[in-house]
Amino acid sequence: MVVLIVFAVICAIVGIIGSIMPGLPGPPLSWVGMLLVFFADKVGERPDPMTITTLLIWLGITIVVSILDYIIPVKTTAMTGGHKAASTGALIGLIVGMLVPPIGIILGSLLGAFLGELMVNNKGMWPAFKAGIGAFIGFMLGTGLKLMASGVMAWLIVKYAFL
Repeated sequence: MVVLIVFAVICAIVGIIGSIMPGLPGPPLSWVGMLLVFFADKVGERPDPMTITTLLIWLGITIVVSILDYIIPVKTTAMTGGHKAASTGALIGLIVGMLVPPIGIILGSLLGAFLGELMVNNKGMWPAFKAGIGAFIGFMLGTGLKLMASGVMAWLIVKYAFL
């Protein structure tokens, strides 16, 4: 039981980190932590265990948030006249910007989207700037959703494991 709870807490922490860092699936890792707490509750027969309903609801939320994380940046970039190059540039800028967190992450994402759109589509500075803003807003919305979902799941892990 203790081993499952330790791994659940590790999944929660890595899930929160993964909500910000590209390449790590934040909410799915947090949900795995919830699954581990669910099984730990069954082993220890706690008085207030996590229910299967809670687990399934959060699985649904995890799936929806993970899908929206791909859709939102594309839609916001398209709404501002940008193309895939702006979204790709935002991701590359984010990775480079991680060398100087947190300002580097924000500026890297914004600058990467701007340069990606400018270099690939070459429609001028203003359209590239607008596309960069759209890609950046989409990235921030997706990251915010993942961070909220992973944060609530981390709280539920702590609640059901320790309280």
